[in-house]
Amino acid sequence: MPVMPLPRHVVTEAVARAISEDQGGRGDVTSLACIPAHADAKFYFKSREAGVICGLQPALEAIWQCDPEALVSPQVEDGAAVKPDDILISVTGRARGLLSAERIALNFMGRMSGIASFTARYVEAVAGTNARIVHTRKTTPGFRAFELQAVQAGGGALHRYGLDDAILIKDNHVAVCGGVAEAVEAARNSAGHMTRIAVEVDRLDQLDAAIAAGAESILLDNFPLDDLRAAVAKAKGKVTLEASGGVNLDTVRGIAETGVDIISVGALTHSAPNFDIGLDEA
Repeated sequence: MPVMPLPRHVVTEAVARAISEDQGGRGDVTSLACIPAHADAKFYFKSREAGVICGLQPALEAIWQCDPEALVSPQVEDGAAVKPDDILISVTGRARGLLSAERIALNFMGRMSGIASFTARYVEAVAGTNARIVHTRKTTPGFRAFELQAVQAGGGALHRYGLDDAILIKDNHVAVCGGVAEAVEAARNSAGHMTRIAVEVDRLDQLDAAIAAGAESILLDNFPLDDLRAAVAKAKGKVTLEASGGVNLDTVRGIAETGVDIISVGALTHSAPNFDIGLDEA
């Protein structure tokens, strides 16, 4: 699935930090010691397994930051399905720069392609239902923009990006406010008319209060399947229902078949396996 590129400054800054972290104050001492300054090389970035690719944007940025004159030719786009030994990027340039960029590019692509491929498995598992797979805020600190782009590349949908994106009243908010209705009413009195209000409930008997209070979305936290079905019947399409908790590849289909609108999956970003990509000399 094609994805929107990230803002350029987000990518350049993240890549620059990664290169600084990797090279420290002395640079790539191995390449400096072993590789002549004017030696050229041509390499291919290749997939080692089947899946969905993401992370080309930071990978290319890593190459150009290490060798601004490198000639780079992407062979796929973010969101593309690939198989083992597919060429992802071909690159020609100074050997020192390309070898210095190698691990940074592979780290970004491996992490992001892993998330995209993992997300695609969840999306495939609920195919034919009305449920959409979305991410959560369980992301790597400082890496959220890249991880959420990868979720989209795998066919997932966006949830809230951060705390300023929407009002989501969680169980601890409810506890402090004194109840679901009280929390939603307080949020409604504070928020502008453009701000969407969602509330988490952990019992079926809280659902009516959430609907009556005017919540647009209701997060059903760790509901058993029978209670999810009952919640769908009670809501009658009046609000968006999101199922969360206890979601994995073995359970997601059954959850989707209850009729909920959204299934949020923290595992997309906190438990996705790395995708195997290698750099081979052409």
